[in-house]
Amino acid sequence: MTDTHALYAVSPLDGRYGGRTAPLSPYASEAALMRARVRVEVEYLIALANLEATPLEFDLEERAHLRELYESFAEEDAQLIKTLETEGYAEFDATNHDVKAVEYFVRHRLPEGSDASPWIHFGLTSEDVNNLAHRLLVREAVDEVLLPALYEVRDSLAEMARDHRDLPMLARTHGQPATPTTFGKEMAVYAARLARATGRIREATDDLRGKLGGASGTYAAHHAAYPDVDWPAFAEAFVTDLGLEFESLTTQVNPCDDLAALFDAVRGANDVLLDLDLDVWLYVSDRYLGQEAVSGETGSSTMPHKVNPIDFENSEGNLSKANSDLTFLADYVTTSRLQRDLSDSTVKRNIGAAFAHCLIGYDKTAAGLEKVVPTEAVMREDLESTPEIIGEAVQTILRREGQEDAYEQVKDLTRGKDVTLADFRELFDDLAVDESVREELRELTPTGYTGVADELVDDLE
Repeated sequence: MTDTHALYAVSPLDGRYGGRTAPLSPYASEAALMRARVRVEVEYLIALANLEATPLEFDLEERAHLRELYESFAEEDAQLIKTLETEGYAEFDATNHDVKAVEYFVRHRLPEGSDASPWIHFGLTSEDVNNLAHRLLVREAVDEVLLPALYEVRDSLAEMARDHRDLPMLARTHGQPATPTTFGKEMAVYAARLARATGRIREATDDLRGKLGGASGTYAAHHAAYPDVDWPAFAEAFVTDLGLEFESLTTQVNPCDDLAALFDAVRGANDVLLDLDLDVWLYVSDRYLGQEAVSGETGSSTMPHKVNPIDFENSEGNLSKANSDLTFLADYVTTSRLQRDLSDSTVKRNIGAAFAHCLIGYDKTAAGLEKVVPTEAVMREDLESTPEIIGEAVQTILRREGQEDAYEQVKDLTRGKDVTLADFRELFDDLAVDESVREELRELTPTGYTGVADELVDDLE
């Protein structure tokens, strides 16, 4: 799509964000689906030729010619398939059926003199082709585009975690000051969560499952033509040769539980990044994170000073939209009236749109992380102005020393009050404890009360 055409695109995915979603085009466009369907039809035709029961034969040159149909699939090929569907071409009438158009395309491009036409799409229903084509594309889109984008975010988080592992920072629970942490440890939490989430996505793509059972999942047409062939075994070998797991028990449609599991796994990764986007936004708002201004960029149309966290806000919006779409897809594709209805067909055409919103979100989060820089002075100032947070350490040490009212003493001193370290030291002076314990308490500071947060970063794999 040219820049001019992009201005008239109905969806921002192909318009405003077209440059960002372009990496998905080889896997999510209509042309990509055509190419994948051609691949399934061609490989199925060759697999039939490998059966002793059929008279179909291809030599090495003919097999190479057939595979070239999808390996070198070009724009003119996609245009021809669309013409076969909508207008007709040569001896073929318009099909008004996208899979039949692919069948005619393969027939039209058979090696010269080939008598293989009757064997193209032999015994198949459209869903046999579509379920395999969709899964091949979904797997490649995830493996080649989405996961690498997620790995980039994960690696950025891990780098930030290691670089700032010992930078103390005030934690907040329920929005209120809480036991300090380190900025690096907090980034490590997200890096670890994202690593687990991407692992679940990989597991889901490895379990994508295909079917090849015919119009009702019974191999009826295949069995009628060649009752002595073990068609379920043939189907399993064909599907697994495509790199998919085999789904033996189906109606006309693949049940799609595998796709639902994948969509849920992707949504899980998105949830991690949404949580990150919100937290980073708050850190920017609290000035814990500064943002590098981009030369020439405008933050506000009326307030010239503004440097807004727009990348994280954009990511939040796109990932929220993606999750809405992924939830809908996971719910919808697993249902079908009796043995088949067509409503899932138009729904599955929107898988690419859901993935596109994911990709924009991932890229925006990555871009935002490149611009933020921890503001150590602000973090330390905030800690030092909140001395009450050492109260937890104080009452825990006193409990260790056997003082039953340790919690209550610290609560009376600190809850709902403005206190200073001097106030704590007055409390320490009045305690009936050994001098070594009193000295231990006096050494407590908000900036030093981070436990083993810096060491926890080493738990990142």
